[in-house]
Amino acid sequence: MFLRRYWPIFVVFTAVLAILASTLAPYYSRAQETDIGARRAALQSQLDTIEGQIAQTQGVLTKLNGESQSIQRDINILDAGIKKSQLQIRATQVQIQALAENITVHASTIGTLTGRLSDERDSLAQIVRKTREVNDFSLVELVFSSEDLSSFFGDLDSFAVLKQQLGESSKELTRTKAQTETEKSQLEDQKIETERLKSIQAAEQQKIKNQQDQKKALLAQTKSQQATYQSIIAAQQKTAAQIRAELFALAGGNGAITLPIAITLAKQAGAATGVRPALILAILKQETDLGKNVGQCLLTNSPAKGDGKGKNTGTPFAGVMKPTRDVDPFLAITAKLGLDPYSQPVSCPPSYGYGGAMGPAQFIPSTWVIYESRVAQLAGHPSTPASPWNNLDAFTATALLMADNGATAQTPAAERLAAQRYFAGWGNASNPAYSFYGDGVMGFASQFQSDIDTLGG
Repeated sequence: MFLRRYWPIFVVFTAVLAILASTLAPYYSRAQETDIGARRAALQSQLDTIEGQIAQTQGVLTKLNGESQSIQRDINILDAGIKKSQLQIRATQVQIQALAENITVHASTIGTLTGRLSDERDSLAQIVRKTREVNDFSLVELVFSSEDLSSFFGDLDSFAVLKQQLGESSKELTRTKAQTETEKSQLEDQKIETERLKSIQAAEQQKIKNQQDQKKALLAQTKSQQATYQSIIAAQQKTAAQIRAELFALAGGNGAITLPIAITLAKQAGAATGVRPALILAILKQETDLGKNVGQCLLTNSPAKGDGKGKNTGTPFAGVMKPTRDVDPFLAITAKLGLDPYSQPVSCPPSYGYGGAMGPAQFIPSTWVIYESRVAQLAGHPSTPASPWNNLDAFTATALLMADNGATAQTPAAERLAAQRYFAGWGNASNPAYSFYGDGVMGFASQFQSDIDTLGG
């Protein structure tokens, strides 16, 4: 009988159904899901507690900053600042721990999906081979292989069902493959985020050290009387002449410019966008301090797309730009500006993710192309392409992005949130691990506002 002769087909078919059933089942047992959920809830509870403590400390800092200046007030501000930085490091550690566990979950999922993908491929290959064997038989052979015509047509119906299941399994195979690739991509993003958080944690540790050094120096001054301390503070305040002589570094730009020129550029960009000039200067200052390797790499696209080298050393760098996101936009930007893309400096890749950020505003190419027409319009040269390496264009681009991030409200909370969105994006802006950036920007903004006021507003 035909069905008996091709019984292996149905054995394979049964195996495929079993695989499909397992594919549609939950990836983890309920016990595993409970354990993972409980662990995540515990980590979130820790994070919530730390965030509450950070908020309380920030409230203390805000209150202290509103008090009249004294030795004790400044010591208390330093103490509160150190405590806040320590809490932020703890929050970062919890975030890293949560990410590490999430990566483990992703890795397990990828292993499960990859195994199922391999099993489905093997089963489908067997079905395809058997289908070809059946198709090679003539109708006469098929009829004479059956005991009677009714069983023959019954066999044909069974085989039709098998072929239908073959199509459904092929679709499931495609879905499984796509899901596997999505999980792999998410895992890579999680790894980059972990490295980013580790780097931020190192920056916070250095910040604490600097604050402790300041506290020691301040305590040494408490041996003098309050009047002496006030005279020290007055002597430390910059004069208009000092401000005019001060240089403003521009990371990845054409070098340092005088602070009054930087203020003029910031005022022009601020007038066009509604963002406070001191905040624009603060963002650029923060980018300069963080971007120690800014503008030190060149794109080579060799040996792989997006690879590069050190501008001065020639040291090869993998991933100077993200190949699927930034290389083509970068080539388009430089072509519009008449620049050689392989001799135009960009940021080197940090310990996490990719480099490729351009000019003082540190825009990646894919973001710059979104803003370039608006930048050119507001900077006053709509018929000429905007350049990320032009100082006015860079100031304007920074102001535009900050405006889009909500800085036009010009309240401390809105400006701080806009700054964190500038650095970490909207999705991560509220993450306490990135609060150091917003705090740093607001500190610089206060200093620059004082300089602007000293120069006459």
